[in-house]
Amino acid sequence: MTPGHTRGKIVVTTPTGHVGSRVVRLLLQAGTRPTLLLRDPTKLDAATRERVEVVQADQSDTEAVVRATRGADRLFWADPPYTVDGDPVAGYARMGANAARAVEENGIARTVFLSSVGAEKRHGVGEIDGLARTERMLDATGAGVLHLRCGYFFTNLLADLTALREGVLSTPWPLDHPMAWVDPRDIGEIVAARLLSDWSGNQVQAVHGPEDLTFSRVAEILSRAVGREVRAVRISEDDFRTALRSAGLSGGQVEGIVGMSTGLSENFVAEDERSVLTTTPTTLESWAHAHLRPALGDTPPGKL
Repeated sequence: MTPGHTRGKIVVTTPTGHVGSRVVRLLLQAGTRPTLLLRDPTKLDAATRERVEVVQADQSDTEAVVRATRGADRLFWADPPYTVDGDPVAGYARMGANAARAVEENGIARTVFLSSVGAEKRHGVGEIDGLARTERMLDATGAGVLHLRCGYFFTNLLADLTALREGVLSTPWPLDHPMAWVDPRDIGEIVAARLLSDWSGNQVQAVHGPEDLTFSRVAEILSRAVGREVRAVRISEDDFRTALRSAGLSGGQVEGIVGMSTGLSENFVAEDERSVLTTTPTTLESWAHAHLRPALGDTPPGKL
């Protein structure tokens, strides 16, 4: 694509998130001027703001979403974290309904939707059930839609820095349960590539990261990468709920997260097999050395 050429208006939601920020950077480097939909424009750095169109809007506001996407040819839709008390499944589904309405009313030709591994179950996977509902609503528009069913984000580890500083990686998942782990930046690269390419119809593409990992294996990798011993510890669902509540999550958020871990660990096999299309390059070890190690600080209580 030549500098300055665009494929019509591209709208990006959650542009300051782990995935969205990478999408924005790549679209800018490709010579486009994307439209960014976000609640708080002050979160954008000045250099980025000069090169984009900014629409201040909440994705839960139907009319605001429709207005922001008017004239759009491409849309990246990702639900922001659900931060209100209540049912996150219903909350994500409501936002998904707004996306579907915008696609229909504005004739958006191609939408890339940030879904999740487990959405193929359609129900019984906690808050992922809301993403599954969004998949169905977007499919029903008849427009081109790509669902990216992504694995477990490396960046989720940043939410438990206190325990990791003490050398503990706690999880309600079985310690020997393998699952896909992925760097959100790698997801952003796939999103950007798809927004800038031509395709049609309803499609699903998993994003599995470089390899499936158990939590026991993750602890081994982190120990090497951050320079301190980390051990994986399985906790009960009740203890997991207590930890989530102490982190300030609402009752609805807690149950949505607990249901997700339960639904993905009990007799679940991903519908989308690992392939060259689903495997991304960044390893957990390289990510942890670059991002988690600095976040933990340079003075571990006990070096390896």
